[in-house]
Amino acid sequence: MRDKDDEELMRLINDKYRPALEEIYDRYIKLIYSFTFKFTNGNKEMTKEIIQIIFLKLWTTNSTYQSKKGSFVNWLLTITRHVCVDYIRKDYAYLKHQFDVDPSSRNKIPDPYNEVETSLLRNELSAAKSKLSSAQKRLIDLLYWQGYSLTEIAEIEKEPVGTIKSRLYQSLKRLKKYLELGDT
Repeated sequence: MRDKDDEELMRLINDKYRPALEEIYDRYIKLIYSFTFKFTNGNKEMTKEIIQIIFLKLWTTNSTYQSKKGSFVNWLLTITRHVCVDYIRKDYAYLKHQFDVDPSSRNKIPDPYNEVETSLLRNELSAAKSKLSSAQKRLIDLLYWQGYSLTEIAEIEKEPVGTIKSRLYQSLKRLKKYLELGDT
């Protein structure tokens, strides 16, 4: 694997060739860890979870890297940054919901257009979610709406983290299918 360039490795990862993912991991883990560690202000547990999400994303999303569009390192750091931002936002939203971090937000005048759009999206998502099994709905709710980490969900469900990740992948794949089809 060491003789292959990053673009070839990504093609192999998309074909689910595990040694290619392991090679990308070996090549870039120090860079990703250092970037993520700084992004989370030195929170080791959060850094570890984010790194798991990054490599899970590389493995499950059929990400395509094209060398003509830029360097692999920049592409990988862009993905890392997006995952970090999403994770931090989810964490902040959870804390805000739990502890009402921003009480001044209650006094803001709502934008009717945004409320209508949000309501329509919520209805579409709710209809697609209703097609999922109760276990799939629970997993998505625990992770995305209640803010639990994959490790915490594994403890709650008394299952290995790998099993939870696999179920999450299948659940999100099915949800995406229902949303794309509009079969709600």
